Amino acid sequence: MKYRKANLNDINKLIGLRKKQLVDEGIEPNIDIDTELYKFFKNKLSEGTLIQLLVEDNEAIIACGAIIIYDFPPSYTNKTGKKGYITNMFTSEDYRGQGIATGLLKKLVDEAKELGVSKLWLGASKLGRPVYKKFGFKETDEWLELNL
Repeated sequence: MKYRKANLNDINKLIGLRKKQLVDEGIEPNIDIDTELYKFFKNKLSEGTLIQLLVEDNEAIIACGAIIIYDFPPSYTNKTGKKGYITNMFTSEDYRGQGIATGLLKKLVDEAKELGVSKLWLGASKLGRPVYKKFGFKETDEWLELNL
């Protein structure tokens, strides 16, 4: 298996993977989000604020994972202010249970450290929650949300 960073030439593949991931999480594909996904991946990859890793087996993409880098004001608990959001974690069904997601997380954490990120967070699906907890992620009550 080969791990590599996605680039602008991979955008259509990333769109397909993201949609598979969402359906896999039980989210109904009731609207067309292709244009929005295209813009997202193009902008974030171009800015360098998205590190999207792909795992290939015989040139077929079998897993992916990403980190989006956000700049917050520095604080006493986060000197750089940089935080990373882990997202787009997906492993094809035939490859699950082989440690691929854990390998992706390790590589994403290494990328985050290189960029000066000192805090990571994520929203976990039921399927992914055990992987993240085993890796060391802790549940917190830090965030409140408002849907607009």
